[in-house]
Amino acid sequence: MESSSKGLLTQVTQFWNLLDDLAESNPEGYEKFIQQQLKEGEQLCAAPEPWLCLQTRILKPKEKILFINLCQWKRIPAPQSNTHPVPLSIGRPEDRSETSDVYTVIDVAYNPDVLQAAEKDQVKKDQLIQMAMKYIEEKLQFTLSHSYSITNFRIKGSIQRMKQNLLRMQTDPTDLREKMKKELTLEQISSTVSNPDDFQLLLPKDEVSSKTRCLIEEISSTESQVEMKEPAYELKIVADQNEKPLKIEIKVELPGINSASLCDLSVSEDDLLIEVPEKYRLYLNLPESVDTEMTTAKFIKEKATLIIIMPVV
Repeated sequence: MESSSKGLLTQVTQFWNLLDDLAESNPEGYEKFIQQQLKEGEQLCAAPEPWLCLQTRILKPKEKILFINLCQWKRIPAPQSNTHPVPLSIGRPEDRSETSDVYTVIDVAYNPDVLQAAEKDQVKKDQLIQMAMKYIEEKLQFTLSHSYSITNFRIKGSIQRMKQNLLRMQTDPTDLREKMKKELTLEQISSTVSNPDDFQLLLPKDEVSSKTRCLIEEISSTESQVEMKEPAYELKIVADQNEKPLKIEIKVELPGINSASLCDLSVSEDDLLIEVPEKYRLYLNLPESVDTEMTTAKFIKEKATLIIIMPVV
């Protein structure tokens, strides 16, 4: 671990030295390069924006109500032309419940330009909807009802949850590590100034094969292919003398895990997600709204247990 960290630091230092050389030898090119990276950085950090929410049904493997959040996200590239595939990103299906109703939510993201073109064109809008539903069937091995309705709300759940879900499916640590291993020369950096699309420092783009014609291009990662177990957990609501909820305590058992750095914890006001890559995944709807800023977590190494304490708002 220490040697890999030093190697990464060396690569980063070399990269910054190359940028310094570029700034001295070609100030105009350096300025264009930095502006391009700032623009892409803004796209990388932008949150997905709800477009519309569909309600349909999963028929197989188990019949259930399905909500599909269609959103626009600057991080998703636009198709290169009308004859190229339409890139999209699909999140993991999440089972949720309200009172006695259990339903599934799936997030699907398109480039904003794609959705804006379909805003006033009902035929294009229906095509994008059918495309998303077809891909859900193919990717997740679901059978969906062919009928759907557009709900009177634009999103099921929170934007924060949707972004976290889509990010987990899109980020590919393997691709990023391979990109960091590539040596960049001053000439290579200079050449990217005239053609910025050839170099993606912040957001790698998938290459599209000209030999294959298809309607959908998925933006995802190999991480989605790994089946992760749901760990055992205990949820307790601590209340005062008047039975007013004060905080929520959750204990999660993670056998085989010996460091908190291996755990990915995300908490919103109404839900919680814990992931250990290739091992565990736990998603919970919280019984009370919580204060995310005051939430604390600690990992007990001896018991391989993660304890999360969330004050109720």
